[in-house]
Amino acid sequence: MTREEKSQVIEELTAQLGENTNIYLTDISGLDAGTTSKLRRACFKSNIKLAVVKNTLLEKAMEASDKDFGDLPTTLKGNTSVMYAETGNAPAKVIKEFRKKSERPLLKGAFIEEAIYIGDDLLDTLVNIKSREELLGEIVTILQSPAKNVISALKSSGGTIAGIVKTLSEKEG
Repeated sequence: MTREEKSQVIEELTAQLGENTNIYLTDISGLDAGTTSKLRRACFKSNIKLAVVKNTLLEKAMEASDKDFGDLPTTLKGNTSVMYAETGNAPAKVIKEFRKKSERPLLKGAFIEEAIYIGDDLLDTLVNIKSREELLGEIVTILQSPAKNVISALKSSGGTIAGIVKTLSEKEG
């Protein structure tokens, strides 16, 4: 690979790191062609981009990126594959499901919405992370409950202030 080709790869990796908020570093070494193909298919179905990278080029891209990857570059030893996803826990779920039948992929580390996780022992933690959409859904549900009580009180009180207060106090008791 020429110096120009390396520079091009580093630029592309830097762009991908900048565009993605959920980045997993994994080790898929030892997977045969058929198993690797199944992993790629599982990633595709879960809207995850999987790419094998050279550690030195990825490290340079991390350095060039605006993001602070903390200790994540220390995991760049041996075989490294990168998983990019829109949902923070999607790659962890794919890895966990895949590991029911295979020893790999191993989780080296992850960068999830600016938080850094290092080590395969954090896989379950990452599986349980809720996506932004899931959290927003829970917040909306929590906020709707009191609003529904007020609307209900307005409807059943006949529209007077005293009636509204009386209905709300009866619901609290």
